[in-house]
Amino acid sequence: MLVLNQSLIPEQTARKLLISLLVVCSVSVAVIALALGGVDIKLTRLFRILFNPEVTSLEHAVIWQIRLPRLVLAMFVGAGLAACGAAMQAIFRNPLADPGLIGISSGAALGAIATIVLGSTLLSGFVENYGIYAVPMGAFIGCLAICAIIYRLSSNGNRFTIVSLLLAGIAVNAIVGAVIGILTMISSDEQLRDLTFWSMGSLAGNSFKMIVPALCLIVLCCIGIARLAQPLNLYLLGEQQAKHLGINVISLKKKVFVYTALCTGAAVAITGIIGFVGFIVPHIVRLLLGPDHRYLLPISMLGGAMLLSLADILARTLILPSELPIGLITSAIGGPFFLIMLFKTYRIKEL
Repeated sequence: MLVLNQSLIPEQTARKLLISLLVVCSVSVAVIALALGGVDIKLTRLFRILFNPEVTSLEHAVIWQIRLPRLVLAMFVGAGLAACGAAMQAIFRNPLADPGLIGISSGAALGAIATIVLGSTLLSGFVENYGIYAVPMGAFIGCLAICAIIYRLSSNGNRFTIVSLLLAGIAVNAIVGAVIGILTMISSDEQLRDLTFWSMGSLAGNSFKMIVPALCLIVLCCIGIARLAQPLNLYLLGEQQAKHLGINVISLKKKVFVYTALCTGAAVAITGIIGFVGFIVPHIVRLLLGPDHRYLLPISMLGGAMLLSLADILARTLILPSELPIGLITSAIGGPFFLIMLFKTYRIKEL
């Protein structure tokens, strides 16, 4: 259960230190991400290419056509996933909550896998019309469809409770898992390889033209979630207390549901399933700063952007010339760090 005074160090000091540290680290990670890879580029050369986009060379193409779109995508997706995770943990009043509870990941997986497996038969017209956009669009449509079904099942009239949302999410996720299993069984070897790689997440193969629609949606949803900071703070006191303080709790829960579905759906559609960012980043920030969403949300966005950028550097440099799925990297980074923070918290409370 979240509480308002859960913090390990003085809040004002922690906020100033963490904001400064994250800004410096984010800039450093961005520069490193542009410089490192299969073709290493010196910093002086990197800045010359960035500030002189007319240069035509292999390094110029590597920066502007491959690494920069990939870096921008990593930062925006990381920020969006972290913001959604923080909002979901507030609504569920549980630090273990994440966007997967409302069917986003499973819906996106179903849409993407259906497009991959049925793209040459039942969905051939869809794939032919949308080409490289077919799988992301399939994932986004699947995500929204499953979220709509879960919302409809959990609502009574114009209202829904967190418990009914959770139960409906569990049931629908189980059904979707069964359908995905059937599609996986009937897939060919090539389709199986594609859907397996998609399910582990990747930032590869994206250009500015391809990612701009998803980025616009993520930015709008992040702004919408950030504007809910004060109502979310009051919601942590309890639904009845929030109502007495003038908060429209039903409207608040709907807004968080819609923003989270759209933001995470856009992110997952373009990158595949990248777990752990929406869960671990808000939790770590909350341990350091407490649950005041006026600071928790923007700092989580910064932390998510930096974590996913760092994970992408490791994913594309550890086993050159191949590339690791970024979802494996986020779990490998976040898991041990989360355990360290958790054990330190328990030890401090026991003293």
